[in-house]
Amino acid sequence: MQKRKLGGTALDIAPLVLGGNVFGWTADEKTSFDILDRFVDGGLNAIDTADSYSTWVPGNSGGESETIIGRWMKSRGNRDKVVLITKVGSDMGQGKKDLSAAYIERAIEASLKRLQTDVVDLYFSHWPDPTVPYEETLGAYEKLLKKGKVRHVGASNLDAGQLADALKVSKDNGLPRYEVLQPEYNLYDRSSYDGKLRDLCMKEGLGVITYFSLAKGFLSGKYRSEADLGKSQRGGGIKSYLDARGMRILAALDAVSARHSATQAEVALAWIIARPGVTAPIASATNAEQVNGLIKAASLQLTAADIEDLDRASA
Repeated sequence: MQKRKLGGTALDIAPLVLGGNVFGWTADEKTSFDILDRFVDGGLNAIDTADSYSTWVPGNSGGESETIIGRWMKSRGNRDKVVLITKVGSDMGQGKKDLSAAYIERAIEASLKRLQTDVVDLYFSHWPDPTVPYEETLGAYEKLLKKGKVRHVGASNLDAGQLADALKVSKDNGLPRYEVLQPEYNLYDRSSYDGKLRDLCMKEGLGVITYFSLAKGFLSGKYRSEADLGKSQRGGGIKSYLDARGMRILAALDAVSARHSATQAEVALAWIIARPGVTAPIASATNAEQVNGLIKAASLQLTAADIEDLDRASA
């Protein structure tokens, strides 16, 4: 599997990242282990999770995904083969998003314990926290970098103005900078990344790992009408995609996937992989069989005509 340099970090990753949001939610521990085994056996190496996965599930308190990944790495003895990504800042019961230095110091210790490792390869600020200055957050990361608890830091969900401000604070104060951005981005949801934010990331040499890369599952092609929304637990979040533009995108995916004997999901991910200014999309799987599609997407080469058709449909 051809690896890609992740921005200005020392990390090389395959062009598709496994999303760990389903572990402890729609995938139990045994299924999660099967998914993770198939993923690394297929030549892919980066796994994305967060301390807050999966607080939204009744009975869960957060950390379930990290715990499963930690047990898997421990049982397989393969920590050195995995690029491990997790996040901090979501509400874990404290009632607010939190990127304060004191909170980050506690949160990294909890994540390391659940992950059964002494270092996280990439640590993301999960959300903006306007109550905390960038100097404080980045100063906390500087301490973690010096202690060897994290290797690199990134940010998720920042707009162009926020990212520019954070990068300026890093430069002006000699603090670590966000080397990777994690924005929402897919064939349907393009406007928040395409344009100023993408231009800034490319200018500054940031790595970019996209989330909701399949538009919550809509781009799998399984959902064509409101009658289809009951097909999964995520169906309720897909209704907004069932408009004329969404149908146009699905029609283009149908045509391109037929030309390549691929699934719509594989084509949708391959489109992101081919985008300038993107290192890799994140995609999850709820069973080991679905991982085969992720592996195929990582090596699927779309033609210029394919990309033009998808661009036109999603414009």
